[in-house]
Amino acid sequence: MDNGPVTLLLNRSDLERLLDPADCLAALRRGFTAEPGEVPARRVVTSLPGPGSATALIPGLVPGVPAYTVKVNAKFPGSRPALRGVVCLHDLETGELLAVLDSATVTAWRTGLAAALGTDALARHDPGPGGGTVAVVGAGAQAELVMRGLAALRPPRALTVCDLDPGRAADFAERHGARLRIPTSVAAEPRIAAQDAAIVVVATWARRPLLHAAEIAPGAHVTALGADEPGKCELVAALLREARVVLDDVALAVETGVLGAAGLGVEHAAGTLHDVLRGQAPGRVRDGEVTVYAPVGLPWQDLALSWTAYRAAAEAGVGTRFDFLG
Repeated sequence: MDNGPVTLLLNRSDLERLLDPADCLAALRRGFTAEPGEVPARRVVTSLPGPGSATALIPGLVPGVPAYTVKVNAKFPGSRPALRGVVCLHDLETGELLAVLDSATVTAWRTGLAAALGTDALARHDPGPGGGTVAVVGAGAQAELVMRGLAALRPPRALTVCDLDPGRAADFAERHGARLRIPTSVAAEPRIAAQDAAIVVVATWARRPLLHAAEIAPGAHVTALGADEPGKCELVAALLREARVVLDDVALAVETGVLGAAGLGVEHAAGTLHDVLRGQAPGRVRDGEVTVYAPVGLPWQDLALSWTAYRAAAEAGVGTRFDFLG
């Protein structure tokens, strides 16, 4: 796709208009089931003076996609939005800057939809505990996209929501309840939300455990998205020791993710979602066990979403064309 020297700028509104959950789920599934790349991915996180941190993910590569990404984020939990930055989409052969995309939108979509894939792969497909109830702890952008992904893969039968802001929890529950035509409720505490749920989605900025092993129903599945950098922690170590834990990258989960946050090592990893989706490792061994999917987020996922958006934008004539070399 040759646009010459002109770079396409895609803001949040452009991306929300262009992205389709089914197309994005398909792109992410292709990435998870592809052969491992030759170039190792890097995830660099550094604290800043004050409340924020800076993150860079490089390079985003997917076999068969003639482009790569570099993502740079600022994370400020007290701000709205809490995540700000850009994803740069480059031509793989020439380095030409094809597009610059809003990273908050790309990150929410790729994280939420990849989490939906992991949840669908690991959670029980019979009604199980809670009769198909999904509990959401942290009613933000990532949980929003998890719910949109689950709606396409395995629509929940009921929804319970917990958030530090009760009004935001109520809005989240009402919105998804109306869209899916399911009963909803709001819980005051994470343990109350999780106690009878078949699937628990935790997407917070927590720096201390929110859920313990006794608060998760036998046979339930937990998708935990918050522990993506040192210091963040959502699940107590005992829960992870007793559960079957699947990751997106084992080494990163120990270095900066859920295992490291709990003081655990690689021996507590049952494998990766790549292994599960390729049939190289079972997602669940027995009905009564608790499963956990706890990704850190990988650079190739940014490319999968950015390339999907870029191609859709080129076809639809969406976005602002800008010449950085002009």
